[in-house]
Amino acid sequence: MVGSGLCIGCGGCAAAAADGAMAWDRYGTWKPAGAFAAERSAAFALRCPFSPAARDEDAIAAERFPAAPRATALLGRHESTWVGHVAEGAWRGTGSSGGMVSWVAAELLRTGAVDAVAHVVASDSPRDEGRFFAYRLSRDAAALRSGAKSRYYPVELSAILREIRATPGRYAIVAVPCFAKMIQLERARDPVLRARVPHVLGLFCGHQKSARLVDSFAWQLDTPRDRVRAVDYRIKDAGRPANWYRAHLTLDDGSARAEDWWHLADGDWGAGFFQNSACDMCDDVVAETADVAFGDAWVEPYASDGRGTNVVIARTPLIDGLIRAAVAEGRLALEEVDAGFVEATQAAGFRHRREGLAYRLTWRRWRGGVAKRKRVAPAARALPLRRRLVYRGRAAIARWSHRLAWLAARTGRPGLYLRWARPALALYRALAWSHGRLGGWVDRLLPDAPRR
Repeated sequence: MVGSGLCIGCGGCAAAAADGAMAWDRYGTWKPAGAFAAERSAAFALRCPFSPAARDEDAIAAERFPAAPRATALLGRHESTWVGHVAEGAWRGTGSSGGMVSWVAAELLRTGAVDAVAHVVASDSPRDEGRFFAYRLSRDAAALRSGAKSRYYPVELSAILREIRATPGRYAIVAVPCFAKMIQLERARDPVLRARVPHVLGLFCGHQKSARLVDSFAWQLDTPRDRVRAVDYRIKDAGRPANWYRAHLTLDDGSARAEDWWHLADGDWGAGFFQNSACDMCDDVVAETADVAFGDAWVEPYASDGRGTNVVIARTPLIDGLIRAAVAEGRLALEEVDAGFVEATQAAGFRHRREGLAYRLTWRRWRGGVAKRKRVAPAARALPLRRRLVYRGRAAIARWSHRLAWLAARTGRPGLYLRWARPALALYRALAWSHGRLGGWVDRLLPDAPRR
């Protein structure tokens, strides 16, 4: 799995092995480390989320949510779909979006449905811990608030899963789609986890970034990497559109550096800078195996509301009932919507994970066993040339951003990466959005190519 590029670094395999461990690779992603990582077994193949032998999201969801009254090819099985935000307390203001992830987690704690929630928080001492973010168990609302906001940083679950196995109680885990799938695969084989993890809270996901994104922020904000003490990927500003991300670094002397993503050399999310290679083989945008899933409402008028707005997919009667009761009480400002609305908010992600995946499955690198367990079939003939160039461009940017950022960090010469990243992004934007002269040239050459 590691050699194929399909390891996402979730830590599930390390948690299940007596001598299991996870370590950073040279590109800033987590990988299995130690003797156990060389083992080959049928049990491992069945529980790795990207393994061709593991059950897919449809099979897991059918077992997990057998009575769900609704289902679509893109959203999976579900009870209800919503758009809006938390109306009570400071949940909306302290979160990246509408505050719904932390609110649901806190509500599960308040009602006694769980005793603790595993979620990602900032490290107290990044230099000593060797990471800026990690999973932690929180047992009250105040602790949950410390983990609010988006963390576009690699984390792994091995220590948390070991702690859950060792400590009786009921737990909820906040997870991106592939981590949620791993948790459900582990629950299916481990009765302890099955009893102790009754809820998984899912996050919509475009792709996972490597830790090198922090290096890039530091280079572009003229800051030594070892002086960075905290990272905020999305500074919320009610006076600006929600999708105007702003990177913010706090330094060891308490000062700060910040810049809008749009002005960064690698600030276009869709271009794929520092993307984990396994993400190119993912077909789940909305955490189809999680009990509830949350994303941003990337359609108007919500995308322009800097206060933040969530879309929510409830997949279990318990979560659906919890939301409906809170809406009736005025604690949540949510409106029930149809599945098509939620799908529209994530249109670019679905296109990359379905149309783009079908094309990537035809590439030599990905042909073979992995294609047998994807929910789309390999296809390329119907795809316009320009769309093929966009998908090829994203893959190249992901691959070379890892390599050149590693070289820049190793040699102490950030320009090696930045002088490549700027023209690479310009070319990608020309292909994807028809910006500038090159974009116009592409349009004239390929007049029938659809816009992103």
